[in-house]
Amino acid sequence: MPAASSDLSGSVLAVHCSGEHSFSKQTVDTVTLLPGLGVEGDAHLGPRVKHRSRVAADPNQPNLRQIHLVMSELLDEVVEAGHQVAPGQLGENVTTTGLDLIGLPVGSMLRLGDTALVALTGLRNPCKQIRSIGDGVLKMMFVDGGRYGRPGEQVGRTGVMGVVVAGGVVQSGDPVKVRYPAGVLTPMQKV
Repeated sequence: MPAASSDLSGSVLAVHCSGEHSFSKQTVDTVTLLPGLGVEGDAHLGPRVKHRSRVAADPNQPNLRQIHLVMSELLDEVVEAGHQVAPGQLGENVTTTGLDLIGLPVGSMLRLGDTALVALTGLRNPCKQIRSIGDGVLKMMFVDGGRYGRPGEQVGRTGVMGVVVAGGVVQSGDPVKVRYPAGVLTPMQKV
């Protein structure tokens, strides 16, 4: 786990939304984050879990996956390996650049733009639908956890999930500022 820092920053590359439970999301000009709910107009909006498998298990679970963020650097690696993938194609609401999202501890607060605030709850589990991008891409979604202070573990890196603490409009080019949580830093797990 990296040392706590209050000056980590990056930016928003693109924003995405889908009102349907589809694997990919459409790129849009802006998204509006609603406190305690998620991304306005997105299929995962709400205080209770919306992911189909989690709804089937218990529809009264809190929604820890209100917003999904993916780092563009991961997409760049997939493209460099000869596959075609675009922002939003992994189902994220926000594609960032300049931040290793997977290395952030649970509870990190991300300020997106001027007012939106997201608390990170955990990692997205890479799912088999990623295979639709190309042979070997699902395997690329896992890395040795050594770089995240978790040697011997395979860590999925298809993005991070969070809950919206403060609302606001987010768009391409907005700054992303990170604030680590107080106390012991805990690596994110799948949510």
